[in-house]
Amino acid sequence: MSKKAIAISIVIALFFITAIWFAYNFVKQEENQNWLTLYGNVDIRDVSLSFRVSGRILSMDVDEGAHVKKGQVLAKLDKDTFIANLEMAKAQLEQAIANQKNASRTYKRREQLVDNGAVSKALFDDAVAMKDSSSAEVSVAQANLEKAQISLNDTEIHAPTHGTILTRIQEPGAIVNVAEPVYTLAIDNPVWVRTYIDEPFLGKVYPGQEALVYTDSNPEKPYKGHIGFISPQAEFTPKIVETTQLRTDLVYRIRVVIDQPDNGLRQGMPVTVKIHLKANSQ
Repeated sequence: MSKKAIAISIVIALFFITAIWFAYNFVKQEENQNWLTLYGNVDIRDVSLSFRVSGRILSMDVDEGAHVKKGQVLAKLDKDTFIANLEMAKAQLEQAIANQKNASRTYKRREQLVDNGAVSKALFDDAVAMKDSSSAEVSVAQANLEKAQISLNDTEIHAPTHGTILTRIQEPGAIVNVAEPVYTLAIDNPVWVRTYIDEPFLGKVYPGQEALVYTDSNPEKPYKGHIGFISPQAEFTPKIVETTQLRTDLVYRIRVVIDQPDNGLRQGMPVTVKIHLKANSQ
C-alpha cells in the first residue's frame, strides 16, 4: 500500500473517531440534561421509649443493635406493688357493690313504708341519699380498678413499631421516673432522604415523582424512591448539604421517600438523588 493510501486511511479513521466522540458526548450531554442531580442525607426517625409509671426496672430484654418487632416486650418493671394495688382495687369494688346492694334494699323497703307513715320522710330521704352515694362509690371503684389495671400494664415497654434499638440507656435495678428515657428506637420504615433543590428547577419536580438514590458504599445498586414532600418555603442551603450552586442561594427542602429501605441505609449517610425529568414530566 502506498504512503498516500495509508495517509488517506488514517485521515478517514480519525474522522470516524472524531465523529463517534462528538456523538457520544452529545448523547451524554442530552442524558445529563434529562437528569436532575441532588445531594442530601438519609433521615431516619427515632423515638425515645419510656415507662408510663415509675418503679424499679426488673429486666432489660434487648440490647443495642437489636431488630425488634411491633408489640415486642423490651423492658419490665417490678410488678409486686402494682399487683397489690390491683387486688386492693378489686376488693374495694366488691365492697362498693355490696354497699350498693344494701342501700338499694333499704331504699325499696322504706319506699313501701313511707306512704302509710310507718317510716318518716327524713328516713326515706336518707335511704335515697345512701342509694345515690353507693352508686357513685361503685363508679369510683370501677374507675380505680381500671386505673390499677392500666398501671400494671404500663410496667412493660412494648415496641411501638418495627425498628432497631439505637441506645440502651437504663439497666436492671435502676429506679426510673415516668417518661424517663429507657431506650432509643430507630424506626425502620419510612426512611427518607432530606435534600434541597434550587428555585429554577422547582417547577420540574412534584410529589410522587420517581427518584433514584445512590450511596457511596454501593453506587451500582440505587434505591428506588419517590418525592414525598416539597417545602413551600425557601431557606438558605444548610452547610452540611452540597449543591451545584452557591451555599448562599435560596433552596427548597425536598423529602424523598425510599420505597424499600434496608439495613444499607444509615442515619445521616450522604447520598446522591437523581430524578429523570423527561420521563417524569407532567
